[in-house]
Formats: sequence, structure tokens, C-alpha cells
Amino acid sequence: MHDVVREMALWIATDFGRDKERCIVQAGVSLREVPTVENWASVRRMSLMENKIENISDSPECPELTTLLLQKNRLTNISGEFFKSMPRLVVLDLSRSRDFNGLPEEISELVSLRYLDLSRTAIRRLPGGLLKLKMLIYLNLEGTWQLESIYGISNLSSLKTLRLIRSKVRQNLDGMKELQLLEHLEVVTVDIGSILVANQLLNTTRVANVIQELLFAFVKEKDVLTIPNMEVLSTLKMSLSEMVEINIEKRTSWGNKIPTTPDFLNLSTVSLYSCHGLKDLTWLLYAPNLSDLKVNSSRQIEDIISKEKTVNLFAGTIIPFQRLEHFQVRYLWELKSIYWRPLPFPCLRKFNILYCPKLRKLPLDSKSGSSNPGEDLVIHNDEQNWIDEVEWEDETTKERFLPSLQPSY
Repeated sequence: MHDVVREMALWIATDFGRDKERCIVQAGVSLREVPTVENWASVRRMSLMENKIENISDSPECPELTTLLLQKNRLTNISGEFFKSMPRLVVLDLSRSRDFNGLPEEISELVSLRYLDLSRTAIRRLPGGLLKLKMLIYLNLEGTWQLESIYGISNLSSLKTLRLIRSKVRQNLDGMKELQLLEHLEVVTVDIGSILVANQLLNTTRVANVIQELLFAFVKEKDVLTIPNMEVLSTLKMSLSEMVEINIEKRTSWGNKIPTTPDFLNLSTVSLYSCHGLKDLTWLLYAPNLSDLKVNSSRQIEDIISKEKTVNLFAGTIIPFQRLEHFQVRYLWELKSIYWRPLPFPCLRKFNILYCPKLRKLPLDSKSGSSNPGEDLVIHNDEQNWIDEVEWEDETTKERFLPSLQPSY
């Protein structure tokens, strides 16, 4: 925030300067400890983010404190006494303290807490005290690379948002089972590390329908992954995994599973890296609003969209990638085809291709690409041999796109 704007906001928040200790902001000023405050009882909001605080052992009386921001410090320890006199605390942010590895059991004293951010910390377990926070509706555990279990999380009966992506709970089947017991969940982000866990989690409609971001990582089973219709999924990432195929199914009202076309209307971002078992990505046809697609370093992929599978599943009636803006294919040594005929790509602005030696023809014609002024489709590739061997749809297409080729970014 600009200094002038920040000072004005603080002036208003402190009753036009008459009650300066109501809102204390000392962010980014290299503090090494919690500052001295004359009247803790009047403090309602405190921001000490981006400092160098390592240890908090004080126990101030803060009966009015509702917001405490401590993110991006160097925290290693917070004493249990610190939380004992904050009965109205609603928001607590301890994120991005990389060495902070545990909360005291006394966090249970924060009976009004509704928002807790522990992302990018080194916590190893959820203390029993945290699991007693019946008012908690938001819990961020993203990037908690030491956290292997969320056992007991079903006790957080009011929880609406749970962010778990890039934590270590991806293979914890018991923890995933507990998510099914959280009746009020509205948003989940999660890693999955095995098809067994995927089946357990994604076959539960209540959970599948609230997953916003999903990452498959280190899936070792060389098996078929089945994904149901997921209504709010916006980001899907897969990396370092061995699944051989991805199927999309949905459940009918009678409980039978049949292949169909359940649109993932909110899915906008798909990223795949080192998924060496897959040969095609035809399932992307289920994502009509995809805007960003990256496919990298997957050594067996031959087609992005398989003609044979498309004809069998959809009778060729779907035109893919109508909303795609950024498309990247890199280090796909076996890739031969993206699509078997030219596509309109009405929104595509950046097409990045690198080290796909068997890809000779692009699904483009002279009318492909964005028609908006200043948003011309640019193809990025700096391999002169590949550029020389591209088979263009016709001479008009070549004249349009060849001059636009730019070095890869």
C-alpha cells in the first residue's frame, strides 16, 4: 500500500487519530520482538508482518484484539501464554515463517477464531488445541511440507475453506476420509499422491464438488485415473506421475457410471509435467473454458486430442480450445499431433512450442487466432530446423504466421 494511502487508512481506523493504539501497524520495520504497547486492552488490530521476530513469549491482556497479522517473520516459537487473553481474536496469520514448526495446545483458548493461515510453515502436526476451534471457517495449510497427517480435522465442524495443496498429506488415506465428514466445506485445494486416495476422495460427491484446485503428484500406479464431474474445479495440475490414462465419468441419478460429457465449466488452468504414462489428453474436451494449458516433459504423449477417441466419444461435435489464451507444449519427444484439422483458437495469443521434433503440422489456418486488435497470435519457437520443416495448412497460413515466430520464452 502506498504510504500516503496507508496513513490515511490508519487515521480513519483510529477514530481520526484520537485512538492510535486501536490499530497498530509496524510492518517491514525489522522488529525482532513484539513491540511495547502502553494499553493492550484497547488494541483491536495489529500488523507485525514482514519483520524478524523469532520468539513470542509475552502474555499481554488483549480483550479487544480481533486481527493479528504475523506473516513473513522468522518465528520458531510462540508460547502458550500468548494466546490465553485474546478471547475475541477472529483472524490469525502466521504464514510464511519457514522455521515455525508447531502451535501450542493453548491455541484452543482462541474461542472466536474464524480465520487461521499456517501456509508455508514447517508444522508437523495439528495440535489437539487447534481441533477444538469450533468457530473456525478458514484454514490454510498450503505448502506445509512437513505436515503428513490431518487426523482429527473432522472436529472442525464449522470449516468452510480448507487449503492443503503442496502439503505432505497427499497419501494419507485416513485424513482424506475425514474430509467427507466436514458437512459445511465450500472450498478445498488438495494434493493427491495415489489412485487409491483419488478414488476415496473423488468418489465422494460432496468433496469432489468443492475442490477448487487439484494436484496429482508422485502417483506411481500405472493405472487408469477416473475423474468425476467437479463443479468448481478451476486448476488441475499433474506432475511426476505414471497413470496411463485419464477417464472422465459422472454418476447418473440411479448411481450408474457412464461416459458422458460433463462440462468442467470452471476449469481454466491445466498443467502437466513429467506424466510419462499418458499418450493423449483427449479428456481436455470436457473443459470448454480452458484458458491456460501447459504440457511439458511427458515422453509418451503422441496426441493432445486423439481423433479416434474424439469420434468414438463425441462423434466429432465438439470444437476444443475456444477460450484458450496460452498454450505451451515443450519436451514432448513423441508428440505428432495437437488436433487433426485447423482450429479457430479465437482467444489464443501465445503458442509456445519447444523440442517437439515429431510435430510437423500445427492445427492452424489463416483465420486461426485472436481477432482483437493488438492480440495477434504469436508462435514461440527458436529451433530453426523445426521452423523450416513445419507443414503449413496453405501458403496463406504460412504468410500469416511465419513472420510472427519469436524465440521461446
